[in-house]
Amino acid sequence: MEETISLKELYDTLKKRIVLILSITIAAALISGVVSYFVLTPVYQSSTQILVNQAKDNQEITKNDLDGNLQLINTYNVIIKSPAILDIVKEELNLSVSTSALNEKISVQSEQNSQVVKITVEDESAEQAALIANKTAEVFRSEIPDIMNIDNVSILASAEITENQSPIKPNPLLNIAIAFVVGLMAGVGLAFLLEYMDNTVKNEEDIEKAVGLPVLGLVANIEEGNEKGKDNQKNPKTRRSNVGSKTEQA
Repeated sequence: MEETISLKELYDTLKKRIVLILSITIAAALISGVVSYFVLTPVYQSSTQILVNQAKDNQEITKNDLDGNLQLINTYNVIIKSPAILDIVKEELNLSVSTSALNEKISVQSEQNSQVVKITVEDESAEQAALIANKTAEVFRSEIPDIMNIDNVSILASAEITENQSPIKPNPLLNIAIAFVVGLMAGVGLAFLLEYMDNTVKNEEDIEKAVGLPVLGLVANIEEGNEKGKDNQKNPKTRRSNVGSKTEQA
């Protein structure tokens, strides 16, 4: 026989385990907030833009020239993150990190399929991120003529440090929101798991489900004190005699 679960049973399960669900949800949100604010190291981001194109003697640039320059954007991106550029950046800034670690801090992308290349640096220090971004652009501009036949690299925007600059990560509010949702889902899942594993019989409905037969009657549980009280009410003579004996003893 297939078992069906009604919405009322689901509601009763959630209501019975509401303390457990709320405890897990609140604990997850609190832990996420503490880790985001006090454990994780803030990471700052800074970026600069450069324009890369090939200058012509007659200063006339055709559509074919533009298409060719756009196709070379991916090549520029690889060169910017290559050891030929980053080794010089690391040396001039006296960075203690390795070239591969410096490579991971830098991301390069073209701006909407244009000849403008954006160099973005992420670092635990906002000042350091701006220095690395600007130095990478400068080194690329000075070294690219020897690497490729590119004689016109312009820096459009240098990386700057703004006042009260906020880190890009971690995002405490987002982390807390995610932890709240995950904690809520975990609490609900644990509540249903505990209810599924609970095989105890609590009421007549559980008996009917267990044996597959209807319940015809119930045997009430009478406490010992209540039973004596009922006996006294049924036998008033006994009650009066008990009172009289107590009086004589007094």
